[in-house]
Amino acid sequence: MFDPNAAAGNEGAAAAGKIMLVGIGPGSVEHMTQRARAAIAEADVVIGYVTYIKLVADLIEGKEIIRKSMTEELDRAVSALEAARAGKKVALISSGDAGVYGMAGPTYEVLFQAGWSPDDPVQVEIVPGASALNSCAARVGAPLTHDFCAISLSDLLTPWPTIARRLDAVAMADFVVALYNPKSGRRTRQIVEAQRLFLRHRRPDTPVAIVKSAYRRRENIVFTTLDSMADADIGMLSTVLIGNSNTFVRHGLMVTPRGYANKYDMEDGATREGERAGRSLSTGLLGWLETLQAEHAAGIDIETLAARHRLPADYIRATLAEPWAVDANAPATEENEA
Repeated sequence: MFDPNAAAGNEGAAAAGKIMLVGIGPGSVEHMTQRARAAIAEADVVIGYVTYIKLVADLIEGKEIIRKSMTEELDRAVSALEAARAGKKVALISSGDAGVYGMAGPTYEVLFQAGWSPDDPVQVEIVPGASALNSCAARVGAPLTHDFCAISLSDLLTPWPTIARRLDAVAMADFVVALYNPKSGRRTRQIVEAQRLFLRHRRPDTPVAIVKSAYRRRENIVFTTLDSMADADIGMLSTVLIGNSNTFVRHGLMVTPRGYANKYDMEDGATREGERAGRSLSTGLLGWLETLQAEHAAGIDIETLAARHRLPADYIRATLAEPWAVDANAPATEENEA
């Protein structure tokens, strides 16, 4: 088992170094940020999962390399701290972004347990990179143009009921969803359960894109639908993108509309009746509040309103009790819709 205090004990051995938590993006060098390449170049030590080390092989010649297996995340962080305490610059690499299912979180946990703080001589820098949902989305079109979320199906560290509640909630709320760690040699049922939960709230023909190894040598992309999703070839290197109720596939591209058709005529660009550019929709918050007040004044009870709008009854009750008024002095344009 890892011992972060062992790394803390070497503090006086040499001038403290630096830990750089580097997101290398999808894996191809041309899709890494300039800072990510520079961080690896200036590092004395490069630490990472064996597959990630291979992806940056042309950038690490002559450096000390520490390879770790998939289940040794905490050991990677401890090794990084030990090397930094010894005065070395360390590039601890993650695929995608280090802060999205990457090494940033485990490293901070190890650092804090070892007594580290931002005032510590060991410096820490996070170098962001494109996460799998960004790179996979770019390969299939524009599926994430509207609200989306990411959920990992790995139950190695998260209880399945917690994962299932999240899946059910986002499916009901009509998010576009990126599923990370959807399936492995041992974990084969999780994707089936995710499909079952989504089918409670989504149409069977909801578009789904399955992207394996985006921008890597063995990239593979499959378009399918929610009802057929679990039958597709899915593995640990796959990311599953599930569309919302408005997502469509056309000419081999998966697109989620931003919502412009709710406000503008898409043929001539004119603002629809009752709408104003730069302002909330007539069915936005203020318009909805007016409708809600009118419905309640007409005798519709809170429980019925909650069911009609698919919102908690206590939220409806609190909203009706909250006084509100339109600010007549607000500027005509409040936000950029692009």
